[in-house]
Amino acid sequence: MNATLVIMAAGMASRFGGMKQIERVGVNDEVIADFSVYDAKKAGFNKIIFVIKKEHEKIFDEMFVNNIKKHINTEYVFQEMTDLPDDFKNQTQSIERTKPWGTAHAVLACRDTIKEHFAVINADDFYGSVAFEKIIAHFKDTENGLTSNNYCTVGFELKNTISEHGTVSRGLCDVTSDGYLSRIEEALKIKRLDGNIIYEKPDGSFKQLSEDTLVSMNIWGFTPAIFNDFNNNFHRFLNGNFNDMTAEFLLPFEVGNLVENKKATVKMLSSSDKWYGVTYKDDVPFVKNGLKELVKSGQYPEKLWR
Repeated sequence: MNATLVIMAAGMASRFGGMKQIERVGVNDEVIADFSVYDAKKAGFNKIIFVIKKEHEKIFDEMFVNNIKKHINTEYVFQEMTDLPDDFKNQTQSIERTKPWGTAHAVLACRDTIKEHFAVINADDFYGSVAFEKIIAHFKDTENGLTSNNYCTVGFELKNTISEHGTVSRGLCDVTSDGYLSRIEEALKIKRLDGNIIYEKPDGSFKQLSEDTLVSMNIWGFTPAIFNDFNNNFHRFLNGNFNDMTAEFLLPFEVGNLVENKKATVKMLSSSDKWYGVTYKDDVPFVKNGLKELVKSGQYPEKLWR
């Protein structure tokens, strides 16, 4: 079967202080996305699409894409600020924002390129091999054909996704008894305190979370059916937020909206793999050490792209 991996890499990282997508963390200077592509290819994906800003194409080529494309079909899709529905195109001159429209818009940017099953991930998150294997297995289920709106996501245990160097935001997943996503709640300022994991609620109070709470790390499995719903929802988003320079059309929120309105179902898959990500500069040595240990244990070759 054909399956594409979409890697979202158009956002700039304010907390990190630069383009964390190209931070070298592997023993041979690989970036995190190198490991994701390696795992995806091994699981059965046969095409990679990087969603980036046009002005970053040369950087991505030089840093790692020139190596990857020798091993798997690799393309770029450019997330453009002016990629808008027709009735908003005459307003493009008034756009003052500098950051992209958000992760759901990054997916929507692929609508003319993707005709097959596809997964979506962040460029700066390490998910491990199990996540990609489970998504491919979901795609191969005959009930999840190309016109199906039964999607999937991989949840990670909260304890495996915490940064030791600052707070993080995570999507807390409510799951039905038969294993489907029923709701995603965004939790901000999650941190460890006195041996517990807590987060700050909107009213300023704090709530404790279980370590094994399943959270969304923005890894999803879709069919092309998602594009029509995202197109309609983006129109709705722009009607209310076009002049808001910080509002974002976000993937977890939009998928949650489809689920709550019974326009889609999302099978909740899970992984006990350790998540690694670069949210803060101080996370880099921790990620490097973790990936080095995975190489030493034989889960990855010392050099991914020979």
